[in-house]
Amino acid sequence: MRLSGWMCAVVVGAVVTAGVPAAAAPPPDPFTGSSGLGDPYYPEDGNGGYDARHYDVTLDYDPASHQLAGSTRIDAVSTQALRAFNLDFAGPDVRTVTVNNLPAGFNRNGEHELTITPSIPLLPGLPFTVTVDYAGIAQNTEGNGWTYAPSGGAFAAGEPHSATTWYPLNDTPLDKATFAVHATVPAEWEVVSNGLRTQDEVRGERRTVSWAANQPVIGYLTTIAIDKFSFLEQRRANGAPLISAFAPQAERNRETEQRLPEILDFIESLYGPYPFESSGGIYVDADIMFSLETQTRPIYAPWTDLPTAVHEITHQWWGDSVSVRQWSDVCLNECFASYTADYLWPEQKEGKDVDAEYRQTLQTYLGNSEFWEIPLANPGAGKEFTSVYYRGPLFLHALRRQLGDAVFFAAVREFNAAHAYANASMPEFRAFVQSKSPTDLTGFFDAWLNTNTPPPEEHLYPGSLRG
Repeated sequence: MRLSGWMCAVVVGAVVTAGVPAAAAPPPDPFTGSSGLGDPYYPEDGNGGYDARHYDVTLDYDPASHQLAGSTRIDAVSTQALRAFNLDFAGPDVRTVTVNNLPAGFNRNGEHELTITPSIPLLPGLPFTVTVDYAGIAQNTEGNGWTYAPSGGAFAAGEPHSATTWYPLNDTPLDKATFAVHATVPAEWEVVSNGLRTQDEVRGERRTVSWAANQPVIGYLTTIAIDKFSFLEQRRANGAPLISAFAPQAERNRETEQRLPEILDFIESLYGPYPFESSGGIYVDADIMFSLETQTRPIYAPWTDLPTAVHEITHQWWGDSVSVRQWSDVCLNECFASYTADYLWPEQKEGKDVDAEYRQTLQTYLGNSEFWEIPLANPGAGKEFTSVYYRGPLFLHALRRQLGDAVFFAAVREFNAAHAYANASMPEFRAFVQSKSPTDLTGFFDAWLNTNTPPPEEHLYPGSLRG
């Protein structure tokens, strides 16, 4: 995610009350999947007892009435005996649920829990299928999920949540799955989503479009956008398709998107081969304050510029392919995306002196206590999208100068490849980088990641920055 300049300026001085710890839960039922996975920031996100493998989402949407009818099939494997389990869903009314094609009981509870009781309990280690049919008004969340577009269309975007507003899922970074969507809309509307377009068919007054993400994806990184789009279709040198869409008032962004092959080649030179089979962008014209790294095809706000595109495409490596274990690890996502867009691209593509940029930023903010008050390694619930943007690039530039370019770039490339399509944490990153350096980095990492004051001078100006 990249915030607008206004929003970035606001979060530097934001004061956010820390979350109140949840009350102790009763002992878990050994035959019921847990209603959450205990993330320190969002403990009720995700569900226990099963591993989702694939989502197949079929939608019918009428832009004029905002009526959404959906049927989502989830292929999963149970990890324990289950007489009940949960999905995360906050969308329209649920009509029916089946498990293994048999009617199942269900009830909705909490903010986003859909509790399902199969007719026949599930045995551990076996595959099963659950299908949820639902219909009703798709409510406008204004950038926290299903969002109305000015044209009358809609799109889905939001972090750390959005998918629950339009399909049921196991909404956690820890349970990636492949994904397909089939959407039917009035024929004059277009539909864009993740991955490869596998169908675009008009029959009479209705259009049906299908997209498939064949590499695993997290819920908030899935998207759908319905609008009267125009398209830009490009290809990489290896033939990979690049499909980008522009809402009616977003055509001005076409020039930026024409540089997508160049952006992909550049980031690939830093972090290794592009991890997905397609790419592109979805340029909306709704007044949202962020752009988002939805997998293979980011959602771009109207104010998008070239650095924003570089930021979101970098997330395809850091955030999408390699994803956080917990939301406290968000520096892995945002620190790398911000450093690549704000330092590496200007340095290597535009000849900018980024050491001078680093020194100037420190000179500006060393005496500003608010700039340092939110630690990078554990920003806190509700504050995870703050310091990672403005302090994250400083941390990585200092780490690069501490290690030297050869070690730094080889290490981050290797770490990314080792965790492709999976999850990683900041402690894992620290340990991995330490294994590549003969110097004890404990003090360096603690000063940059764990404290809410400026690092001491030896860690602010390591290596060639000392001069």
